[in-house]
Amino acid sequence: MRSMYFSNGTIDGLLATATAGQASAVRGPIASELELRDRRKRERLVRKARFPQVKSFEGYDFSQVALPEGYGVDDLRSLGFVERAEDLVFRGQTGRGKTHLAIAMGMACAQAGKEARLFTAAELVLMLAKASGESCLEPLLKDIARARLVIVDELGYVPLDREGARLLFQVLGDCYEKRSPVITTNVEFSKWGVVFGDDKLASALIDRIMHHGRLVEFNGTSKRMEHALMLGRAAD
Repeated sequence: MRSMYFSNGTIDGLLATATAGQASAVRGPIASELELRDRRKRERLVRKARFPQVKSFEGYDFSQVALPEGYGVDDLRSLGFVERAEDLVFRGQTGRGKTHLAIAMGMACAQAGKEARLFTAAELVLMLAKASGESCLEPLLKDIARARLVIVDELGYVPLDREGARLLFQVLGDCYEKRSPVITTNVEFSKWGVVFGDDKLASALIDRIMHHGRLVEFNGTSKRMEHALMLGRAAD
């Protein structure tokens, strides 16, 4: 009843007058309602996160994922990095499973009742530029800031103009020590200046991200290529 914001007076009155059977009868629908609210909240968080696909940790192959020293798979699964507001950069060539793992962590976050958001870098920059042009940037930034986990996918796939780079820097910079950004990219840090069109801006962002962040390298062969080869063999 406290979880549902019943007043203390109402709760005390029930406990003072209800028999054990009556208290048990009341407990049932309250527990059912709380379970329903929790399930709907998690479903709402998954919808708001805007994951392009449903992905999970189940069956994910970590054998080609090079985690930082002292960091293990359980650190990703437990979402401890979210509680610590740590940053993660997933770097590797296309098809190595970066987005899959990022979505799996986002799904786990939503299932745990924590808000997560996913954008491609190009999509996010377009949204920010549109909001800025319509003088409604602040509400969008506040909405993004509600998330505990902010996934920016495919950084470097599309070059940014100066204003787009500045806006993206603002979002990622605002995450510092408040929430966890996960960035997936196929671009080495040394080339982020090309992506952002500004070496100083890129350097400042890398410094901020890596101060409380970790780089995760994705090696091996493309999972998409492996899947295509398997389909080809099956067709033969």
